[in-house]
Amino acid sequence: MQSRWKLSLAAISLGLAVSGWAPVSAHNVQPIAAKAKSMTLLETGSTLLYPLFEKWVPVYEKSHPGVAITPAGTGSGTGISEALAGTVQIGASDAYLSPSELKPGVVNVPLAISAQVIAYNLPGLHGHLKLNGSILAGIYTGRITEWNASVIAKANPGVKLPHHAIIPVRRSDGSGDSFLFTSYMTDSAPTIWTAGYSTQPNWPALSSEASAVGNGGMVQFLKGNSYSIAYVGISYLNQLDSDHLAYAALQNRAGHYVLPIRADIVDAANARVKATPKDETISLVYAPGNNSYPIINYEYAILKTDQPSAQIASSIKTFLTWALHSGNAATFLNAVHFLPLPAATVHLSMKQLGELH
Repeated sequence: MQSRWKLSLAAISLGLAVSGWAPVSAHNVQPIAAKAKSMTLLETGSTLLYPLFEKWVPVYEKSHPGVAITPAGTGSGTGISEALAGTVQIGASDAYLSPSELKPGVVNVPLAISAQVIAYNLPGLHGHLKLNGSILAGIYTGRITEWNASVIAKANPGVKLPHHAIIPVRRSDGSGDSFLFTSYMTDSAPTIWTAGYSTQPNWPALSSEASAVGNGGMVQFLKGNSYSIAYVGISYLNQLDSDHLAYAALQNRAGHYVLPIRADIVDAANARVKATPKDETISLVYAPGNNSYPIINYEYAILKTDQPSAQIASSIKTFLTWALHSGNAATFLNAVHFLPLPAATVHLSMKQLGELH
């Protein structure tokens, strides 16, 4: 699986640069925070985004010795609530803010583009199962309970599926990954999944279900429980590979089954990002296109525009400006299988950062 990813990176690197998807040059971005007084910025939220913050922070702090950043993977729900409450300076979320949350004085600022995979633990089964929104909605509503159910078998002709109960795993914490997963089911199977999309969905009560905290908890549960299935942020793809856990080819809007390889994530992003509004609140899930991977998203920083001091506002802007430029380099993003933002989105994000004071 890992070798396929590396090949796809090499194959389209030139195309990314030509089409405007290469990271924006940061040669004019000055590290002014290094001259500021000692400052600590608290970040919390998305466990999907957390591995990228772990890579960003040591590099940034080395070149900005006056600033300390303390990231924490607590789930997007916590990132949103604590940023809105002002108890942290940066909330990380895979989900954009709801209309009731996105009001004057609050911004959601994309930092990169990510995706989600549907992973499972099926002993003896090699390769990628084909799954679609209807199958997943059936599993998570209790309509499909066995791995060899006729609808799964029909989508996977010739695959020997086990006659064993499915264990659907969901997040117990407020989660942007839950938001993305339920968005996909809402868009692709609205007559089956009727609960809508949310960071804290109204999950149907199932006797077979299990729950876990964070993406790390989802992977850990999968590893220890055969016949389980879960939705997992793509930044944990390397861990899935090392734990010998498989992930599905998902059916997209065009009816094709596609894998979360970089080229197909790029296709999905190209189909949607041009419609990004000024406030950058947009779903990238279930994009049109023959090869578009169906579950991708912006990774957001949730920020209050009115900060306790001009110094704090300046430190936040300087760090996130670095993240949008130097931090969108392949050195960081390839390790977590993210895409850099296109230049037009970087421009919108920079304008939103300019509102901080």
